[in-house]
Amino acid sequence: MFIAEVLGIERNATKEEIRKAYRKAALANHPDKVPEAEREAAEARFKTVQQAYDILYDEEKRQVYDTHGMAAFDGSGNPGMGGAPDLDDILSQMFGMGGPGGMPGYGYGPRSNKPRKSPNEEQKYEVSLEDLYKGRTVKFASTKNVICSLCKGKGGKEKATAKECSACGGHGYKEVLTRVGPLLTQSTVACTVCQGQGSFFSPKDKCKKCKGAKVTEEKKMLEIYIPRGAQEGDKITLEGEADQVPGQEPGDIIFHIVEAPHPVFRRAGADLTASIEITLAEALAGFSRVVLKHLDGRGIELTHPKKKGDVLRPGQVLKVPGEGMPLKRSDARGDLYLAVDVKFPDDKWTPSPAVLEKLKEILPKPGPPIEADTVDEVDYDPNADIEDFGAGDPRGGSGWVDEDEEDGEHAQCAAQ
Repeated sequence: MFIAEVLGIERNATKEEIRKAYRKAALANHPDKVPEAEREAAEARFKTVQQAYDILYDEEKRQVYDTHGMAAFDGSGNPGMGGAPDLDDILSQMFGMGGPGGMPGYGYGPRSNKPRKSPNEEQKYEVSLEDLYKGRTVKFASTKNVICSLCKGKGGKEKATAKECSACGGHGYKEVLTRVGPLLTQSTVACTVCQGQGSFFSPKDKCKKCKGAKVTEEKKMLEIYIPRGAQEGDKITLEGEADQVPGQEPGDIIFHIVEAPHPVFRRAGADLTASIEITLAEALAGFSRVVLKHLDGRGIELTHPKKKGDVLRPGQVLKVPGEGMPLKRSDARGDLYLAVDVKFPDDKWTPSPAVLEKLKEILPKPGPPIEADTVDEVDYDPNADIEDFGAGDPRGGSGWVDEDEEDGEHAQCAAQ
């Protein structure tokens, strides 16, 4: 028995001998008892000691090990596809308390023997920026498995007894051989006859309501609150609302917030940004009007200029303090950054020559003339596309040069 050697005991050791050997080995290999540099190796040894004890101390697991060896376990000390053994549960059996707190010097408190939880259900939940700004309560219908109210999760009639599954010997799992190329590999899978339960009721003894499944489907109205200021990646948890499993506490439903794209605003933490369109006349002469509708429906009004003679320029950014996203559990807010987009007149604007002359008198004059030996007046296309730049290159390349490629590949070709 190889795992007996881990605890330094004989194959036919009694439970008391196994318990004493485990306590000694656990103390000797506990990560808290070694220097920092040796902690990782100690953790590995400690887990091995845990696993050996878990298998040897449990009569059923010990019998499975004697028959099938470690191939019957999932690497954690549990038959089939279970999770890792719970150290608190093991020590609770040994010392009657939760964890190594019963052993001097460890500092852990007592632990109640609560049933394990069923798996949590996690899903993404897309939320609009408006709802993240204002907060919102959402109600929705959910369908989940609940413990059968008729058989109380037994799966069979009140006086009926479940039969041990002969296909898996009552373990709930089976070992199967799978061919991978020329090799045969052994793996452990849940028994399909008993659905991993290890036992089942005959058709006549099954619960009439759940048909032996132990659970039934139930629709329920659930409600979640999206707090003001929540953001991408935040979690909203509905405790105990996941599928129910007999003998276990129900898990939680966990929603992961996904922020939906917004056509006007962009968000960075508690700050918001948006573009505002300003006409050329407004940029030069000023205005006082609503430039933006906020996420809560309010109009954001600006008066320009703040100082006489100031003009707005394309790309200029105006900061509005306190008009960003709210901070969770606080009355504070981020800031709103407005990027100015100055709209020039379109083709429909046809001012008279007198108006144009007056504009020339009012607006700033051009800089000093550019001096040249000769001057040619040329024709031009007023609607050219910069993407056409370099399209006439006979090599079929672009007029835009990649310096890395120029210095690398071309130089290499020249060397050949």
